[in-house]
Amino acid sequence: MKIKIGTRGSKLALWQAYFVQDRLAKEGVESEIITIETTGDKRLDVTISKIGSKGVFTEEIEEQLKSGAIDIAVHSAKDMPSTLPEGFELIAFSEREQAHDVLISHKTIDFNQPDLVLGTSSTRRIAFLNKHFPHVKTVAVRGNLQTRIKKMKSGVCDALWLAYAGAHRMGFDDMMVHHFDENEFVPAVGQGSVTIEVYRGISDEKKALIRKATNHPETEQCLLAERSYLQIMNGGCSIPVYGRARLENGQLTLTGGIISLDGREQVSQTYTSSPNEGPETGKKLAQYVLDHGGKEILAEIRKQQAED
Repeated sequence: MKIKIGTRGSKLALWQAYFVQDRLAKEGVESEIITIETTGDKRLDVTISKIGSKGVFTEEIEEQLKSGAIDIAVHSAKDMPSTLPEGFELIAFSEREQAHDVLISHKTIDFNQPDLVLGTSSTRRIAFLNKHFPHVKTVAVRGNLQTRIKKMKSGVCDALWLAYAGAHRMGFDDMMVHHFDENEFVPAVGQGSVTIEVYRGISDEKKALIRKATNHPETEQCLLAERSYLQIMNGGCSIPVYGRARLENGQLTLTGGIISLDGREQVSQTYTSSPNEGPETGKKLAQYVLDHGGKEILAEIRKQQAED
């Protein structure tokens, strides 16, 4: 059996693909890595939220899955849309890395300095920044991590706001100058985990082997809860929705919410349930958020984005 692995071509995406390839090899499964360029890789001139597609990092890869050119696709779980196209499913989630955000920089960062500029195109991060540090400016810095660091050092911004997991996997721990408290700056759904996507028709034998080699059951329980929440919220790259589930003492705790683009309005809630009830807990959380002001925040965000 040989499995063809589809992935984006950045160093971080390839790290994820090699990670999966290594896990498959330990189960005696041969694999081949095939790189695919996506819309998100090509369109570096605008922010992700303005490209207008929910699958900016997945559509082209899914075309290859559907055609059978690849057997599996490896993604960062946080890049996956809230709802997948018909026939596609996520069958495995790797053990989650630390899920919080960090700043990386080549210099000391002081949030009180009046002219501080942070590089990010994430609506969630910008909204949190507007809430906690409204004087700080942001600039969209697109491209792979190495390209963004070059842009930062050239003076485009003072620091880059990133997920810890990606920066750590690329070996930039020594450039981390600030770690955000994930209870205040709640991460994106799925942040820190690698996921595997397949198209219907893949054999049960292959699916079972892939899950055995790569799936981390505890992380899967957390992400199924988070993604259930995200699906009801209909969140994507352009919506500042966040969610984080944890397993503690045999219980699943899920925190999620939404924040307005200007940071002035926020609706959050936390629910606890048994791990197996995660998806239902996600739906319950989404309904709470929508019923307590989230619906209005969503409508205003979409109105603003339509005007832009």
